[in-house]
Amino acid sequence: MTSSAPASTDPRITQVIRRHGARADALIEVLHQVQELHGYLAPESLRDVATGMRLPLSRVHGVASFYHLFRLEPPTAHRCAVCLGTACYVKGGAQVAARIEQRLGVRLDDAAGDGVWALQHVSCLGACGQAPVLVVDGELITRLPVDQSEALDARLEAAGLPQRTTT
Repeated sequence: MTSSAPASTDPRITQVIRRHGARADALIEVLHQVQELHGYLAPESLRDVATGMRLPLSRVHGVASFYHLFRLEPPTAHRCAVCLGTACYVKGGAQVAARIEQRLGVRLDDAAGDGVWALQHVSCLGACGQAPVLVVDGELITRLPVDQSEALDARLEAAGLPQRTTT
């Protein structure tokens, strides 16, 4: 007798779960593939995964909320990630993050951002020798001039980061 996982509401999620045999040790990979389908892990997707894998929703949500690569909110159109690893932090990464928060009018690590832009921190972008660095919509921006306010603003402008307008 073959045991099959209960079907979820979304047949694509059911298919992902079946590919992994509904094994609990495949939860991270299942969540990754579900996020690929939808761009983030919506509450109903987490319920479908929990049901389909016969796992408590608390476990599925716990895994999804623990790992920073999983998004529980819909992604914004534009994303900026500032490195706050040791080399970048020492060379002014925190000041870059504060300047971008001010510039965009968003808070660091608020996944919803302003609905268009979000700013997150990362622990390393692998460009320590070019610190401080950030990524804007997938493009690496290096050697930011933290001590030169106008030059920093010019680099952020060139990277496509808009200046928040005050009303």
